[in-house]
Amino acid sequence: MPEPLSTRLTELFGIRYPIVQTGMGWVATPQLAAATSAAGGLGILAAATMSLDELRRAVKEVRERTEAPFGVNMRADQADVQERIDLLVREGVRVASFAMAPKQDLIKRLHDGGVLVMPSIGAKRHAEKVAAWGVDAVLVQGGEGGGHTGSVPTTLLLPQVVDTVDVPVVAAGGFFDGRGLVAALAYGASGVAMGTRFLLTADSPVPEVVKRHYLSKSVTDTVVTRQVDGVPHRVLRSDLVDSLESSGALRRGSGALRSAMAFKRMSGTPWREIVREGLAMKKSQELSWSQVLMAANTPMLLRAAMVDGRDDLGVMASGQVVGLIDDLPTCAELIDRIVLQAQETLRRLSAT
Repeated sequence: MPEPLSTRLTELFGIRYPIVQTGMGWVATPQLAAATSAAGGLGILAAATMSLDELRRAVKEVRERTEAPFGVNMRADQADVQERIDLLVREGVRVASFAMAPKQDLIKRLHDGGVLVMPSIGAKRHAEKVAAWGVDAVLVQGGEGGGHTGSVPTTLLLPQVVDTVDVPVVAAGGFFDGRGLVAALAYGASGVAMGTRFLLTADSPVPEVVKRHYLSKSVTDTVVTRQVDGVPHRVLRSDLVDSLESSGALRRGSGALRSAMAFKRMSGTPWREIVREGLAMKKSQELSWSQVLMAANTPMLLRAAMVDGRDDLGVMASGQVVGLIDDLPTCAELIDRIVLQAQETLRRLSAT
């Protein structure tokens, strides 16, 4: 294991290396999160697709696999978010991460329980807002990243944010090796976060056939679409995505409704909670009703690929960096490789 690489982020989270594995739905399982944390990074559980009981069991499993700090990614608009926060506090989870920033009352509740808060942001103004609310760190994702993303590249967004806020900044979007980590540190970030790179590891639960599908892609084989859930979403190009892009609103709406019904059956979530979450989503994200309905697509379409192995039927979130990845190391091998390359790069730069 390489020597520690200390930054504000490692000191804040109590981790060995400034490397974060993002909370990808259906991918960031206890197995992956624990493997990342045990290797010295910060593993983050994806709780948005879990019921409260599933989250309780997942946290317990991570604890059984490693004593290292880890995080949990949640949705601030979930109906049972208060109960989820109470669970994190009771279990001593180190970090709560959010795709959409929680309001100040939730941040206070987490802080009162000793949990650090790290929301993801995609614009300078969002970073300013959450920093004023008292978050402990921000994850800045540029347009190269997978999943929900903005249009500004990481190399332009990152310097804007580090010049604006005083909290540690984690750079995401386009990172996969030690050179990228050094570049992020040079911009003023305190670490990097990676999704696609951790998805493509031996510790990832994604079926082998889907991993191989990812490995066959180039940097031009992704597309940002609004047809999955109504907001910009970077995914691998596929026949399904092309079909969604060309289909009419009625067809998309009926498909979203079927997905919502399937998700209800799978999760056991009562309709009243689904409706309540939909109302919260509509208000917090300023979505139209058609967009709220389309959002029901996401859990089932992602699950089809990431859990069921249907690369022909599922939606596969992916950063453009997919085209630069050609192997499936363990999390420990990946993190060691990144840190060793970063340390060598720093030594080389200091010697010139």
